[in-house]
Amino acid sequence: MRYGGLMTGRTPAAAAGADSAAPGSRARPGARGRIDKRQAILTTAFVVFAREGYAQATLDAIAAEARVAKHTIYNHFGDKQTLLRAAIAAEADRAMARNLAAVDRLRDHDGDLRAALEDVGRQLVECFCDERAWALRRLLYAEIAQFPDLLDIVSGRATDPVTEALADRLARLSLAGHLRAGDPAAAAEQLAALLTGSLEARCRYGTRVIPAAEQHAVARAAVDTFLHVFGTGSAETAAPA
Repeated sequence: MRYGGLMTGRTPAAAAGADSAAPGSRARPGARGRIDKRQAILTTAFVVFAREGYAQATLDAIAAEARVAKHTIYNHFGDKQTLLRAAIAAEADRAMARNLAAVDRLRDHDGDLRAALEDVGRQLVECFCDERAWALRRLLYAEIAQFPDLLDIVSGRATDPVTEALADRLARLSLAGHLRAGDPAAAAEQLAALLTGSLEARCRYGTRVIPAAEQHAVARAAVDTFLHVFGTGSAETAAPA
């Protein structure tokens, strides 16, 4: 499988090094260097696996792009299969963090639930349409027959935690009387499906960039349908005139 995106203007190794150098870090210099190398390998490995596919990707290429020695990869991960799983897990963690930050925006909605749901919906649609998110999906689709446990990695580290967080926020809204009582887990799954169900076709599996206006329209339509079922009919959930 080929993937030609992920161009950022920095090499994966440089980006990983810069991102992992957190202010105030107290790690020993030797430990920090080991962490930086591991992160550089994971970041680069994901890019190479997504671009080339597992079979065509080589540890030599990953080492060269990460600017580490090949034996350093073996020291950290042992073999290519372990590196694939670790790279996918790291990317799933990144996706989870972005999606959880979006869901957390439901914590305070200032009385305008529709606006809050549309805001969160837009953020989740943007996360779904992110170039790296599509790279992760395509890599998963391509390799799942050979490595079925990859789905468990992504579900356990990204999909399930985000759905659970969304269910928690919806449950709190229901308890506060802003949404109808019901199964919050089912409500979260249905809202997520409404937000993302049409995006694979619209994005052509990530090969078409969806304009922001179209993303926002998808989010508005999803929230409108969701509130028809779960809304209370109050002014805060009513559709604009």
